[in-house]
Amino acid sequence: MVEKVRLGIIGTGQIGKVHIKRYGEMPEAHIVAVADIREDEAQRVAEQHSIPHVYTNYHDLLARDDIDSVDVCLHNRLHCPVTVDALKAGKDVFCEKPMSWAYRDARLMYDTAKELGRKLHIQLSTLHEPACRAAKRLIEAGHLGEIYYAKSSHYRRRGRPFVDGYGSAAFVNSDTSGGGTLLDTAVYHISRILYLLGNPDLLSVSGSTYQELDNMYEDRRQSSGYDVEELGMALVRLAGGITHFIEEAWAIHSDQPDGDHIFGSKGGVRLEPFTYFGTLADMEMDATFDLKRADWRWHQCDPTVAGYDSPQRHWIWAQLGRVPLLDTAGIALKTALITEGLYLSAYRGREVTTEEIVNAEPGLGR
Repeated sequence: MVEKVRLGIIGTGQIGKVHIKRYGEMPEAHIVAVADIREDEAQRVAEQHSIPHVYTNYHDLLARDDIDSVDVCLHNRLHCPVTVDALKAGKDVFCEKPMSWAYRDARLMYDTAKELGRKLHIQLSTLHEPACRAAKRLIEAGHLGEIYYAKSSHYRRRGRPFVDGYGSAAFVNSDTSGGGTLLDTAVYHISRILYLLGNPDLLSVSGSTYQELDNMYEDRRQSSGYDVEELGMALVRLAGGITHFIEEAWAIHSDQPDGDHIFGSKGGVRLEPFTYFGTLADMEMDATFDLKRADWRWHQCDPTVAGYDSPQRHWIWAQLGRVPLLDTAGIALKTALITEGLYLSAYRGREVTTEEIVNAEPGLGR
């Protein structure tokens, strides 16, 4: 018999369906129940995946004693209250990114999990990619030397949710999402950089946000209540003398950006396409790697490597005690501090310190 983790899924929308499908591919995962305010859709999803129990009130799901952990797949502003309720109900929690729409809520989630001794895992898929695994190996082996600068630069030409043709209006309305591209896509890249840097302390943030492009279908603008940023950028100062430059766009008049980079005294690494930049025998070198073959070998020679292949598999294996749980909650919390700081800096028109961010009213600048 395969040892199983018994799961409850809260939210059967766009993200919930993805998570349910991935759990269905793992023999160690058993979904006991789903909950969603749309009973018809929840019933349809449950029938499709042979899930026995359906609820419209998530508290009824949390009351079950045959559920070990829950997966929260709701809109950003609902992450905190539902996660805290689940933790208090004695469940471990896996929550979609971002951790929450505001730092203060993310802090409450983190502190509640610590106080209750429960596991809290945040969906940060970029931490599980082979390129991130390879970069971590290079850094830990000392091939970058003393790290002093990181850069995250990611654009979509015209990729705003809903108004550009995919996803729901909830992604672009601050009442449900709490923010735009910074909370939707930037969190993936900020969290990956923080993970590779060892999650250093934040000192300050100087940033700006924009919603300027006029190429939007007016009916979709009006029906969605589009009121979030499509571009965010920041200069972030981290402990250890490290600077992190961020720019993230759902929509911008440009070609492809640079992606994620980390620069050190001995070398630098670019995540996509994965490249190491260094000097060998007094010659500048751009080195590529056979990541596919290396990743295959790592899997063959170390059975725990598979426990880091995806956020869902990592969550299941960590609950079974096969691998230690990555501190995604701590990384996501620091990411929330940075995004909150970016919004606050844009609102105040100046650089803001960590203390100012922590003490600010949530949502300023949005």
